Amino acid sequence: MKKKVLSLVLCVAMVVSLAACGNKGKESNNNNNITNEPTATKVPEATQAPVEEKLGYEFGLNTFHSDEPVTYSMFFSDASWYPMVERWETEGLFAKIKELTNVTLEVTKIDSGDYDNKKALMINGGESAYIIPKTYDESAFVDGGAVVAVSDWVQYMPNYQDFYTKYNMEADVKTIVRADGKYYRLPGMKESALQDYTFLIRDDIFKAAGYDVSTLENDWTWDELYDVLVGVKAYMVSKGMCKESDYIWSDLWCGTESGQGNGGNLLKLIAASYDVPSGWAIGNGMQYDAETDQWYFASTSDDYKEFVTVANKYIAGGILDPETFTQDDVTANNKFYRGETVIISVNRSQYTAWLQGLDEGLGAGNYATYLTVYPRGKNEYTSENSRLENGVMIASKALKELGEDDFIKMLRFVDWLWYSDAGKTLAKWGVEGEHWNYVTDEATGLKVKALTENWFCGGLGIAATDETKQKDLRLELGYAGGNFWYGGNNEQLTDNFTPVMQDYYARVAEYRAIRPLNPSFSSTEDENEQINLWKTPLIDNVNAWTLKFVTGQMSITNDWDAYVASCQNLNSQNLVDLYNEMYNRSK
Repeated sequence: MKKKVLSLVLCVAMVVSLAACGNKGKESNNNNNITNEPTATKVPEATQAPVEEKLGYEFGLNTFHSDEPVTYSMFFSDASWYPMVERWETEGLFAKIKELTNVTLEVTKIDSGDYDNKKALMINGGESAYIIPKTYDESAFVDGGAVVAVSDWVQYMPNYQDFYTKYNMEADVKTIVRADGKYYRLPGMKESALQDYTFLIRDDIFKAAGYDVSTLENDWTWDELYDVLVGVKAYMVSKGMCKESDYIWSDLWCGTESGQGNGGNLLKLIAASYDVPSGWAIGNGMQYDAETDQWYFASTSDDYKEFVTVANKYIAGGILDPETFTQDDVTANNKFYRGETVIISVNRSQYTAWLQGLDEGLGAGNYATYLTVYPRGKNEYTSENSRLENGVMIASKALKELGEDDFIKMLRFVDWLWYSDAGKTLAKWGVEGEHWNYVTDEATGLKVKALTENWFCGGLGIAATDETKQKDLRLELGYAGGNFWYGGNNEQLTDNFTPVMQDYYARVAEYRAIRPLNPSFSSTEDENEQINLWKTPLIDNVNAWTLKFVTGQMSITNDWDAYVASCQNLNSQNLVDLYNEMYNRSK
């Protein structure tokens, strides 16, 4: 039975007073799902934590304050498009955290493009920070003991427990539980899944070429989008807007800066439409088939072959720039801002930034845009079905150096910053009365958050209305940044949505469905080690061949069998056999 996407999101966004109700969901997009029965995830329903005598700090729901100043070290993924500056620490987010909690965060900045690698090197070299946010995959740090099993400690985190219980997160958190019944990453938790990534198109050019995307996107396919773009390009050539040799699509989040060598966002979106993982979602390349009740290596399946064939079609047809998979993100953005391309990937946090770039490149009023629901392949599913976000690992070094009592104190600070309503609001919006206020929405009469007159924020999708006096809240002070993820209930997830964004999510809810969860199963430490040994060379091989197929450096027709054989030589079938052995054992 299909489950429609985010059916409650807009209702919650428009009826703020109902946002705290305990609506429940159950989605995840973890491809591996190697777990055991998650007894460690069953936490008691949270109540206001009692203040113990002589703790030296206060804690509870929406509360944390240390009596004495304390410093905790933290890694920080520093994004080039909103780099951390000194002002964040002197008067911005980190200064406000210190003021409210008496905690100084000693930040180690790492360029976001190399965050995972450098973070791993420092952790493995014994130089880990205590707090390790922006973690998508903790696998490499579990068996070696570099990070703590946080599930052993969540009973000390009242805000985490409160959300976990209120929104019935057990099935979701189960997907990150290891064979020992524990989990090692504090996940960002959401009331509902959101299909955040999609495409922004130059609607003025599409309509001039005879295509109204709003009437096509309901059930259009990738092949149909290709046909539309061929028509749009023909129109642009006829008007002298580009040459026949030019590409009208050159995307970001796929190349050297953020594509991670696997095709990034674009290949993730297309592949999900064909029931296979790729790009950012490649994982182990494994997928579950509900009809056969078996796992298989999706990266050599017929569906995968169809996916790369469709992706290659765009490049072979002169539509998609092959530099998409090598260029940095700024280069891709600038091509769109100059009007050289007419379609680009976007997410809700960057939507306003893209419009500002078009204003600078083309001039305000000289263009029109539209947020599309991206095409279907073999299914109606969105690529996202997870209610879990990236999360925070806690270094074992912290427990060793702090001792148990002060370690629990640090966890209660982490609990406040990442899981309390107060912490989420601060990290996303800044300070009430200084950066934002509640105002009455003229259309609904409801109280909503709005930035004060001195601020706009690209990270919140809120554009400047007076650039002579307004500053970007994220660039200037560090609020609305990715290290403090946008987990939360539906009201918290949507409280910055503009009418344009609300309309997009309404269309996603109507036109698409959420993919069911893959089943979870247990594995031993030895099995995990074996999987990791096989995974790295195998998936590196898959990614290399995939990009060659997509860009036309290898022929899908002539070279496919050689590709399949290369994966088999790198233990793809052994991986399948082990997965099914573990899965059948867990039934």
